[in-house]
Amino acid sequence: MDLDNSAEDLAFREDVRRFLDEKLPADLQHKVQSHKRLSRDDYVRWHKTVAQQGWVGANWPVEHGGTGWSAVQRHIWEEECARAGTPPILPFGVNMVAPVIMAFGNEAQKRHYLPRILNCDDWWCQGYSEPGAGSDLASLKTRAQREGEHYIVNGQKTWTTLGQHADMIFCLVRTDAGVRKQEGISFLLIDMKTPGITVRPIIMLDEDHEVNEVFFDNVKVPVENLIGEENKGWTYAKYLLGHERTGIAAVGRAKRELQFLKRIATTHLKNGKPILDDPLFCARVASLEIEIMALDITVLKVVSSEGARRGPGPEASMLKIKGTEVQQMLTELMVEAVGPFGMPFDRAYLEGLQPHTVTGDDDAAPLASYYFSFRKTSIYGGSNEIQKNIISQMILGL
Repeated sequence: MDLDNSAEDLAFREDVRRFLDEKLPADLQHKVQSHKRLSRDDYVRWHKTVAQQGWVGANWPVEHGGTGWSAVQRHIWEEECARAGTPPILPFGVNMVAPVIMAFGNEAQKRHYLPRILNCDDWWCQGYSEPGAGSDLASLKTRAQREGEHYIVNGQKTWTTLGQHADMIFCLVRTDAGVRKQEGISFLLIDMKTPGITVRPIIMLDEDHEVNEVFFDNVKVPVENLIGEENKGWTYAKYLLGHERTGIAAVGRAKRELQFLKRIATTHLKNGKPILDDPLFCARVASLEIEIMALDITVLKVVSSEGARRGPGPEASMLKIKGTEVQQMLTELMVEAVGPFGMPFDRAYLEGLQPHTVTGDDDAAPLASYYFSFRKTSIYGGSNEIQKNIISQMILGL
């Protein structure tokens, strides 16, 4: 793999920077760079801006409305968006359920759902984890019983990210309880407005309403919303999780946050000197920077293999582990750098209701919340312990 950008790629990078300079709203950029919380409208507004440019489907085939970009160009796009401080294009539709629909859905499903995902006409959420079925996802108990041309769904999902905003949910459901647990699972697309669905918020340590419990009580789902074959959903679920884990690495964001860390470490003092001048702290920052550089190269290699028309393999588990470790170390060093200035939970500032924090340190005030939020990254998408098992089995052959 050639790691030097070609003249074409350098020109592409300039095109991306020009687009971001012209189209990224200043208020959204400020929210992202200041670690403020984003609203539903913030996400949708940026998604539709990128959709008008035709760049939402960065990793989609052209025949489905994608960009046709190379692996390097996709990497450049993600890197430049992170550098500029754009809201993320939420992965649940574009990067998670869409690849499954493309690979395993029928033509009618592709025609209906894919354009709506590209344009953010539907906000998607993920219905995988359940109480008692998180890392051991195949133990799920949400049941779908076929009755004529509908499935009747009963059960519960949990940790459903941004489900309070969702129009659609893609769900793993049990359609056969009499076989090995991995063999009795199906993949359903469910309209969140269907009678019998209840969404209940879960407030996390960072005091944010990001995740939810979702309850299904005799929910009628048309059979036409089944992806692929009945009882083959575990295959589709593993395919989706590979795409999710690759994205969790978020190397572009890590680069941006590293620069933020260095900045606050030069403005906050320890014993009268910038904390970045402390040899031990500086060594930890340098070690983290090396880890980010290595992660950057590894992501590019993995994305290149996807460009060769094979889905993410066990390498995605490596990215998930290292990416989340890097993110958590970044937030730990940020909190250490600002000390007690990172303690307040100023909800009005975080949610954009007031321009400045009560402490007067706008950089530091959100960081305790930011730190707590990133404790969960090593758990979702398959816990890091499970990823190590996957690596030992599929890469090391143990």
